[in-house]
Amino acid sequence: MPGNTSTETAPERAASTVEQLEEEGDVAADYLEGLLDISDIDGDLALDVRGGRAYVSVEADESDSLRLLADPDTVQALQELTRIAVQTKTGRFSRLILDVGGSRDTRQRELEVLVDRAIARLDEGGSQASLPAMSSYERKLIHDIVAEKGFVSESYGDGADRHTVIRRS
Repeated sequence: MPGNTSTETAPERAASTVEQLEEEGDVAADYLEGLLDISDIDGDLALDVRGGRAYVSVEADESDSLRLLADPDTVQALQELTRIAVQTKTGRFSRLILDVGGSRDTRQRELEVLVDRAIARLDEGGSQASLPAMSSYERKLIHDIVAEKGFVSESYGDGADRHTVIRRS
């Protein structure tokens, strides 16, 4: 291809992307281990790469040891701090996902209930149902849940005010 000086093939580029995501996970794990040590909190870290993102999970044998860290606002703040640490170390923007003590599964279930309530409002005659503002990751989960239930959703607004609206398909 004229002008293309890269000798990488598409599979090699994909492999390097997985390698980059694995590196993000390793950097994030190092950062989080340091935070856990400073805080004197016991936790085990698990790393994974899914859907083009690094996933880092913090688990503990004793459920109470991570209770405070598993608060959704705390997880969001820790995720942002961890992303900044990864970006500082790698020089690349990170979209990693952090889970603390099953917080992501808990949030998934909460979002499913939120969608069910919104659909109930549509069943009562509403033409659309707006959900509160949330992160891009949560909006993506909402879009997936809504699509599974046979409805359509769109995001509106900017920045911290960006929210999802659900309609019948």
